[in-house]
Amino acid sequence: MTMPAPLLDKDGVRLEADDAVATVTLTNPDKRNVQSPALWRALTEAGRALPGAVRVVVVRGEGKSFSAGLDRQAFTPEGFDGEPSFLDLARGDDAVLDATIAEYQDAFTWLRRPDILSVAAVQGHAIGAGFQLALSCDLRVVADDVQFSMRETSLGLVPDLTGTHPLVSLIGYARALEICVTGRYVHADEAARSGLANVAVPAADLDATTRDLVAALLAAPRDAVIETKALLQGVTGRTLDEQRTAERAAQGRRLRDLAGLGD
Repeated sequence: MTMPAPLLDKDGVRLEADDAVATVTLTNPDKRNVQSPALWRALTEAGRALPGAVRVVVVRGEGKSFSAGLDRQAFTPEGFDGEPSFLDLARGDDAVLDATIAEYQDAFTWLRRPDILSVAAVQGHAIGAGFQLALSCDLRVVADDVQFSMRETSLGLVPDLTGTHPLVSLIGYARALEICVTGRYVHADEAARSGLANVAVPAADLDATTRDLVAALLAAPRDAVIETKALLQGVTGRTLDEQRTAERAAQGRRLRDLAGLGD
């Protein structure tokens, strides 16, 4: 069977879709799928190119590593071809610097959209930006060789690609602070035990386990999944009474829809 052509294949990112499932693959295994501004723009483009039928997005990396993080070339005076180096950005206008980082963050935030569920299938190194990409997904399946590490603070920086919020939400402030400040590795057993990973499996089983999870996610009706995800995403910003109100409103919409009374 001939697979359809990728919807996008550029700058180290490939997007493929098969009915309700899309796969976003980092495609630079020779460099352990290091990240760059061009890759971040391609990730953002992948999010915009998703067909409307897609319900689940799987994010994976080719080769032995999910992603070893930011390409250190960003910190050299020459930077990347056609791109301002990070050193040039630092010397520039505050508003431009802020807008540029916000643009980089867009590559990660779309994976939290309420109309899709995102699953990171993570093997090998997931460092810095790679760790944050995995954290941007709703769920994480990890291989037993996984090595998460948040190295930014050790390099004099901070994690700024939207990873801090899910990290604290998943494992709590104290453990998140310790992981970020020390930059140490978090291996598969700790990831599963702490809640960073939904499940850890032998590397040979990573793809099959991810497929099984995707099939289970697709079993429930789409609109109920969307409402449930929105409810859970809003918990931390609501009081109990506010959450009760949100639950009632969501359930009312579902009941009207099931009764054929929806808009």
